[in-house]
Amino acid sequence: MRKRVVLDSSAIAGATYDSERRTLVLEFREGDTYRYFAVPQFAFDALLVADSAGAFWNGVKDNYRYELLD
Repeated sequence: MRKRVVLDSSAIAGATYDSERRTLVLEFREGDTYRYFAVPQFAFDALLVADSAGAFWNGVKDNYRYELLD
């Protein structure tokens, strides 16, 4: 199941999580969009409740393989 969320963040505009594929697509306000792989549900849930989504993701993003989307 895919779920898209608009974030109240100065760095991240939106996030789409696919729980079946365990992928997370993050749309950054600067314009780049990345897909992260093998992201567990708890990491997505933590992103949504973090005081700063950008700071939270910056601290954990290196745990996941990713690709820059066009």
